[in-house]
Amino acid sequence: MNKVILMGRLTRDPEIRYSQGDNTMAVARFSLAVDRRFKKDANGDNTDFINCVAFGKTAEFAEKYFHQGIKVVVEGRIQTGSYTNKDGQKVYTTDIVVENTEFAESKAAGGQASAQPSARPAPSSAMGSDFMNIPDGVEDEGLPFN
Repeated sequence: MNKVILMGRLTRDPEIRYSQGDNTMAVARFSLAVDRRFKKDANGDNTDFINCVAFGKTAEFAEKYFHQGIKVVVEGRIQTGSYTNKDGQKVYTTDIVVENTEFAESKAAGGQASAQPSARPAPSSAMGSDFMNIPDGVEDEGLPFN
């Protein structure tokens, strides 16, 4: 199985190109800065910069909504390849082919606050009938979790 899920910030605006031919398709390339969860390496680096590529509708979505600094979650697969550069040297590549994307924070959290009020319902009204509200005055000790 080849499946990758990453959360990080775009290091720059996506680079968008369109394929040639009868069936043109958008191709978006971008890089994510992904923090490592645990210890830093010997140089103090705690971030990996991972190249991503998206095609079709996913690329069009990236073109419209992604910009430098935004925090996103991408799901996809690792793809390796190689090519010969202009100097005749073989260059090996590793990219994440993005199949799904999601925003990892609100516009306000990302510094892109909107003038329009949020359409998100209040937490109590968002709950389905399978959940009950915890009444006021209930001590934390009575709950089965901390």
